[in-house]
Amino acid sequence: MSRAAKSLFVFGIYLCGLGLALLLVPNLLLRVFRAPLTYEVWIRIDGMFILCLSFFYLQAARHELTVFIRWTVWARIAVIFFLGTFVLLLSAPKALLLFGLIDFISAMWTLLALRKDVAASRGSDRR
Repeated sequence: MSRAAKSLFVFGIYLCGLGLALLLVPNLLLRVFRAPLTYEVWIRIDGMFILCLSFFYLQAARHELTVFIRWTVWARIAVIFFLGTFVLLLSAPKALLLFGLIDFISAMWTLLALRKDVAASRGSDRR
């Protein structure tokens, strides 16, 4: 498995855990971040979507879908900007920034891994 695929695979496992938590025990997660508890279905629907997204990420990593892996970098970078905007303009809980930071750091890991994979493949082509 390439470096980039490994980084996306790890992120996919994180998303799987987050999705399951939101789907099955959302208020436990909300308590940890001191966010208001909810009994509405929407947070569980979000968990379902995150769980489905984790499936795509895990499969893309397993199958070395480099184009898809590259696309995820830009989407994951955007998350910190969206969440930051929600916190600044919509009074969303500041704890959301932690999730954005995780997305941003993992996206940078994937971006660097993609560059290393390209450099490594160029080096092996020269031999």
